[in-house]
Amino acid sequence: MFSMRELRQIIECGFLPFSCTCTANPDGSLMIKVFDPSTGQVELLVTAVTTEKLTSSRAIAELIGELCSEMAIRRILPRDA
Repeated sequence: MFSMRELRQIIECGFLPFSCTCTANPDGSLMIKVFDPSTGQVELLVTAVTTEKLTSSRAIAELIGELCSEMAIRRILPRDA
């Protein structure tokens, strides 16, 4: 089991070379914001990620992988699609 601080730090490092801020919501969920450090453009914003299943390195890696895939799809599709 990871502390909230450890969990946030692991997630933030998982999006390099992008910048990521991961903050705990009052209900215990996480808000994850991934952005380009040079332009500040937000690439992904997820406001309520539940932490119940994030109990192993593998589970965290799977979450990061899913979110990275979503970011890649968003970059391929036109903004108005």
